[in-house]
Amino acid sequence: MSDKRWLWYAVLTTFFWGIWGAFIEIPEKNGFPATLGYAVWAFTMIPPCIFALYQVEWKVQYDTKSIIYGSLAGILGAGGQLILFETLRSGPAYLIFPFISLSPVVTIILATLFLKEKTSFKGWMGIVLALIAIPLLSYQEPGNGITSGYLWIFLSLLVFLAWGIQAYILRFANETMQAESIFFYMTITGLLLMPFALLMTDFNQPINWGISGFYSAIIIQLLNAIGALSLVYAFRYGKAIVVSPITNSLAPVITIILSLMLYAVIPHIIIMAGMVLAVIASFLLGIEEETENIADA
Repeated sequence: MSDKRWLWYAVLTTFFWGIWGAFIEIPEKNGFPATLGYAVWAFTMIPPCIFALYQVEWKVQYDTKSIIYGSLAGILGAGGQLILFETLRSGPAYLIFPFISLSPVVTIILATLFLKEKTSFKGWMGIVLALIAIPLLSYQEPGNGITSGYLWIFLSLLVFLAWGIQAYILRFANETMQAESIFFYMTITGLLLMPFALLMTDFNQPINWGISGFYSAIIIQLLNAIGALSLVYAFRYGKAIVVSPITNSLAPVITIILSLMLYAVIPHIIIMAGMVLAVIASFLLGIEEETENIADA
């Protein structure tokens, strides 16, 4: 029988991240800074981590290789998020997000070269369509702000590389590690980097510690944390060249659909084109992997 576990976990990731994306701006708009949102996210990683460790009877791999791989995955993911905060302060979001959203390109290149992952022509069609869809889904109309300097380009490149390499590490580490141990080290590194987020926070401004700020951030960031755990499992059972583009292209589609339903926001035609391409790409990738699994059975 074919192994569909990678697909189910990828779907869970896109589901949770899609909902997270639709609500993530609410706490910040209500006066709870995004940097403090990172701190909340770091703590919300703990419940999924406890759940994961319970599945393996609290056995964490603590050999040198496991510690390095797991910590590296965590530092790249959490560190990229911290760099993104500074990037958005120095550059235009409508250019930054489409750029960093192409991080699966890095993952695909590394997985093809070093993990020797392969797929058929149909699978590559799906990958290409997903890579085209991702920046389209990240499209934002230019604002009135004028940005000078090139720091944001360098910082965007760092985030782009960090998240692309992280996805590769997640797949590579799963070759020798339990997914639960990987997530444990991701949780620890996320918490260790929390002081940097606090240093980046302007505590002189009013901060909403109420239901619409702090408490809503807890619920919303928990969705992100659960999605992160599902992603680790998706990389455990699936190919990086498939999991990375499919999760990065489908999650924004769910976000956009929810935003349309909740806020009556009509997507730009460029974003709508990205949605169509993402759905087609996901169909091609899902069908391709299913066919391959049946052939190998």
